[in-house]
Amino acid sequence: MLRYALRRVLAALPVLLLVSLMSFAIVWIVPGDVAAEMAGPTATAEELARLRERLGLNRPWFEQLVGWYGALARGDLGESILLRQGVGAAIVERLPVTLSLTFLALGIALVAGTALGVLAAVRAGKGADRAAMGAALVGFSVPDFWLGLVFVYVFAVQLAWLPTGGYVPFAQDPIGWARGMVLPAATLALAQIGLFARMTRAAMLEVLRQDYVRTARAKGMPGWVVIGKHALRNALIPVVTVAGIACGVLLGGTVVIESVFSLPGVGRLIVGAIQRRDYPVIQGGLLLTATIFVVVNLAVDLLYAWLDPRIRHGR
Repeated sequence: MLRYALRRVLAALPVLLLVSLMSFAIVWIVPGDVAAEMAGPTATAEELARLRERLGLNRPWFEQLVGWYGALARGDLGESILLRQGVGAAIVERLPVTLSLTFLALGIALVAGTALGVLAAVRAGKGADRAAMGAALVGFSVPDFWLGLVFVYVFAVQLAWLPTGGYVPFAQDPIGWARGMVLPAATLALAQIGLFARMTRAAMLEVLRQDYVRTARAKGMPGWVVIGKHALRNALIPVVTVAGIACGVLLGGTVVIESVFSLPGVGRLIVGAIQRRDYPVIQGGLLLTATIFVVVNLAVDLLYAWLDPRIRHGR
């Protein structure tokens, strides 16, 4: 298992290298003068010169690239022009919001989607199957930003059960944190619930036809033991694989959801940086998001190998 984990870590390094290179290239692929875009139309020539020197844009590109990787090696993502603070500090300050939203949504999607998929597989061809797959299809088709606005109107404005937005740290008030996160997390998770439900149903139908499942039933084992102990673990292997991709989709979806629910996360920070042309923040946000995505997929690969030992042995 250790050898397999080492191989997966080494395979992830070129991806991170490529992402860091793409993050660096943002200031080169943007049309026009980056310094002029950041400084605005009222900036003087002296102000533009100072900004170019501050960003290192007055140096050859290869010197800038070496400086970029040197700064990354020190953990330095540069300084935000508008926030007047380090990009790393700005991201770390907002990272708990984005991570808690992403992983809470992933947990909701996994539990609800797996439960729906198992129900649909066990009742294949019956009313429960059609209802579960119909609900999954609806959830997969509804735009999350529209659903978020509907949730706010129904549960926050009309029923006044939950707040319309904002964020309370978990350590400060766990109940307030849960009240503030349940609507955005449910909104973000709904589309992935449909994905997990369909994947679980397909995998369960395949597993339930296997000989060892029929043997377990022939021995008189209770149905819940056959489903939970023998069938579900093997059916979860493709679901776990999709979970890594779903986590990346959810992480990207926080950009919209954080804006809808006024959450002070990294996604909202990136949106503000794009609007204000704060390129150091855009670079740092892109690099961080891609790194989290790679790390999560690495964790999923390891979990996949743990669930199915044949994977780590190359079978």
